[in-house]
Amino acid sequence: MENNNDTQDDPAEKSKPDEEPFDLDELLPTIGEFGRYQKLLLWFVCLPACIPCGFGAFNQLFMTDTPGDYWCQIPALQNFSLEEMKLHGIPLIEHDGTEQFSKCTRYAVDWKEILADSPDLSDVVPNSSWPLESCRDGWTYNTSEVTSSIVIDFNLVCEYDIYPTLGLVALNTGGPVGVYLFGMLNDRVGRRTSYFSCLATLLLGSFITAASTDFGMWAFSRVIVGLTIPAVYQIPFIIALELVGPNYRSFVTVMTCTFYTFGLMMLAGVTYLVRDWIHLTLYTSVPFLFYFLYLFVMPESPRWLLMKGRLEEALQILEKMAIVNGKQLPSSFRNKLQERVLAEKNRTVKREEVSIGAFDLCRTPNMRLKTFLITLNWFVNETVYLGLSYYGPSMGENQYLSFFLSSLVEIPSYIVCWIIMDRYGRRWPMCMLMIMGGISCVATVLLPENAVSETLVLYLVSKSMLSASFLIIYPFAGELYPTQVRGVGIGTSSYIGGLGLIVIPFITYLGKDNLILPLVIMGCVSVAGGFTGLRLPETLHHRLPQTLEEGEEFGKDWSFDDCFRCIPVVKSPVGSYENLSHDPSDTALELNTAIPLNGAGPSNERTPLEIARFRRQSMKRLVRQASTMDTQKTAGGAMQLTYWF
Repeated sequence: MENNNDTQDDPAEKSKPDEEPFDLDELLPTIGEFGRYQKLLLWFVCLPACIPCGFGAFNQLFMTDTPGDYWCQIPALQNFSLEEMKLHGIPLIEHDGTEQFSKCTRYAVDWKEILADSPDLSDVVPNSSWPLESCRDGWTYNTSEVTSSIVIDFNLVCEYDIYPTLGLVALNTGGPVGVYLFGMLNDRVGRRTSYFSCLATLLLGSFITAASTDFGMWAFSRVIVGLTIPAVYQIPFIIALELVGPNYRSFVTVMTCTFYTFGLMMLAGVTYLVRDWIHLTLYTSVPFLFYFLYLFVMPESPRWLLMKGRLEEALQILEKMAIVNGKQLPSSFRNKLQERVLAEKNRTVKREEVSIGAFDLCRTPNMRLKTFLITLNWFVNETVYLGLSYYGPSMGENQYLSFFLSSLVEIPSYIVCWIIMDRYGRRWPMCMLMIMGGISCVATVLLPENAVSETLVLYLVSKSMLSASFLIIYPFAGELYPTQVRGVGIGTSSYIGGLGLIVIPFITYLGKDNLILPLVIMGCVSVAGGFTGLRLPETLHHRLPQTLEEGEEFGKDWSFDDCFRCIPVVKSPVGSYENLSHDPSDTALELNTAIPLNGAGPSNERTPLEIARFRRQSMKRLVRQASTMDTQKTAGGAMQLTYWF
């Protein structure tokens, strides 16, 4: 009888768990949002695990170095010195006002007949009327500066000089496919298995690269490597995000970007020391075999385990986390968690969820415009950022130093970006950085041709600004898309934006003939994108949309004056949930406004359980005004891969 009374006391209370899946963020304040466990895992596992991405993505730039001078091979004259071969067998052409030996043509004459008449060529004087032909027997290279590259080994010059660019296209083509494949693996078999599968794929592609005997094999190997970029970077990033509390995800994101940049700086040092392209491939891949030792220390994501209903495994990780953090897992937690997991399983089976796709973002005019502008700015940021990164070795007098500096300037931009986002919002900093960065690129056209250092400085300024704007676009897009379609929106924008990576190698290829031209093109694209972004509504100090209907209304009151307002106006409408403050113990949250219940006025009394539930649900509707940067999520709260560097 007593049990019956208990179960009938408050049926509404008993039904609540069925309405709401368990959120690990509710437990983390108790066992530590960013305690010793998370710090050790972040600094020694997750952040170092991001480094292979930069090595795999950019070591290719130094495999394709082109020697400054090269000439057609003439087998009949191979017993003569290089200077004699050039003097008698290579025509002189005018280039930049001076005469120099042609790199792509030779005299088409019968050298056997000529050598029969003059064995030492002493009586042979080249005649401008002699016919010319292309280099059918390969090339001879000046290896005083570039000693080894696929360009030398596979003869990728003259009519074949587009091939290294096609190699970059091959690398970037694999990215979207890899995010999709490893994303499915990530959701089905877990983060650990997905990461080590991704790492194994990267190493396999690198080993095939080192063993390549022709361009076709090499390009195929780069597609395999491309499958893992940026998945090999995002999986440990997701593990870190899923293990820390919301208050620390912004910090984790900035630190992940910083470690990625440190990896690029390390790559500059490795490429300076290792000039042989095969050895470079091995030096930038073989050390990552040691990462398989992480099998013994990298945990599975407890969020993913809870989503899959693997309760005991999740509890073991959470208990270990609590112990290392010097906390205690609540004794009542196991039963509550079991109830929640079972309720979530039943709810998922019984309830038919409405499928929302990318086309739903374009059904109404305001959402359609915002989706277009978000995707356009994502495309511009990703394309120009990667284009500038690819172009780094071409700037300055030392390609290794230029690449190092182009990576170094990203670090202060991340820190400044992290600070200004919470003061000046998202839209204004992103757009101004894009515009000023683009102007810095375009301004290089005003410099004289010999102003190498000045051009490098303007390039570095633009690279720093575009790095910061690219970091802003991710959280800004996440706040503009309604909660109901956030995953679909971010996924769509990032995939379309990623198409720019297939185009940008052809833009940088134009720099072979005119060093400044790619910078001018990328600068104009950046400036145009920055101005279009001003049409987007600001999200700082606003209650953000949850449904498509709210998303359609959000930003409808935009006016031209908003473009010139650099500090967002604080808006706190009735019913807003933005005024939240943490109590000193970090285990509870208080609303600064009265809590209405069932239409009652603020004077109604609430039970502690009612107040706690209302606060928890309010927090889930709230997008914090601090720059919290998550990735897209499933309905169960597990984070997913996105095509984003």
